[in-house]
Amino acid sequence: MESSNHPIERKDFEALIHAIGFEIEHAQVKLIVAANAQMLFHYWKLGNFILYHQKRLGWGGKVISQISKAIKMHYPEKKGYSARSLTYMCQFARTYPLEILQRMLSCDKVLRTPTIPNMLSLTDELNCLPITQEPLAQFQTNIFQSKEFTQEPLAQIQKIDKTISAMLQTSIDDIEKDFVCSPISKINWTSHVILLDSSLPLGNKYWYMKQSIENGWSSNVLKIQIETNLFKRQIETQKVNNFTKTLPAPQSDLANYLLKDPYIFDVAGTKELADERDIENQLVEHVTRYLLEMGNGFAFVAKQKHFQVGDSDFYADLILYSIKLHAYIVVELKATPFKPEYAGQLNFYINIVDDQLRGENDNKTIGLLLCKGKDEVVAQYALTGYAQPIGVSDYQLSKAIPENLKSALPSIEEVEEELSQLLDNKKDEK
Repeated sequence: MESSNHPIERKDFEALIHAIGFEIEHAQVKLIVAANAQMLFHYWKLGNFILYHQKRLGWGGKVISQISKAIKMHYPEKKGYSARSLTYMCQFARTYPLEILQRMLSCDKVLRTPTIPNMLSLTDELNCLPITQEPLAQFQTNIFQSKEFTQEPLAQIQKIDKTISAMLQTSIDDIEKDFVCSPISKINWTSHVILLDSSLPLGNKYWYMKQSIENGWSSNVLKIQIETNLFKRQIETQKVNNFTKTLPAPQSDLANYLLKDPYIFDVAGTKELADERDIENQLVEHVTRYLLEMGNGFAFVAKQKHFQVGDSDFYADLILYSIKLHAYIVVELKATPFKPEYAGQLNFYINIVDDQLRGENDNKTIGLLLCKGKDEVVAQYALTGYAQPIGVSDYQLSKAIPENLKSALPSIEEVEEELSQLLDNKKDEK
């Protein structure tokens, strides 16, 4: 068979390289995600194993320090097993037992199309779940219920996988499958430590996990979101809008779910005593970045967008596009408390965007009015009668991430070290 030797077309070759490059990058991301899930599963198993034997043998809390010193002595090349880290692993296992992971998996199915009532119902349910049995009590209950494990002497220390499987009356492969599929496995260890350090109930922890996954939050963004109580601002707050009257379901539910009140903007560098125009200019500058970071699926379209209507010129503060809603979002920013006439101005801009930008496959344009405070009763009355969907939210100003918070966050090198450690462990097992 003769091989043809046609000249290589540049566009074909570039397309080929682009496709290969995409596959390489995609594979690397999958490897990192898989490595993270395996590292977390390792921590979860180790935490359960220590808790079980700590309870069974009546050891106190000091045993964790002894375990850490012994690991350092016998395996000096292995990093990440300080007494503090082992304590977090035990807390990790205690907070998320297998039945909680399985319950979170069922919650994920319900929330494929999230609504505020569904989310509140599920988080309340998770918050009310009873405290699970201690590992020893659970193991002792199981061991007398199954012939499979009755031949194993209870006092004998087995390998970790065998012990975990016996404790939970489930094969280690099935346990791993549930763990890897759960949201627990999809955020990094530093984010887990932040959640474990928080006083959040279980349902709220679950919601912040889901948001971290969906929005690609870094650990420091997660910490800021918890500190600024995003769950309350997005889920628990009664929001001012007319979405149910102006948008069809489920778009109205999703729009209400995505709306926050208040928004919190990083305006580092803004003058302490700034006039209204200066504040509005600063807000437009920072909202562009902040909304993109905080709201998943928002694409920037324009700021101070110019429209000519008749013989007059108009400038809309900010226009975004929501991929989830398939709609343009017109954002108007006011450095003063809400006034009814602001809704009329925003309604005017929505009409223009509908006429000049909206395509045949786009849903109705939505307006978001951000004010420095509002009387909610006045704002709700002001929206009555408008046919265009409008939401009204407060905003607050923040001065960026504190330096002490930045220094407390893990470096890229520390994260890479954790992943390398996991891969080393895997090699040792082979």
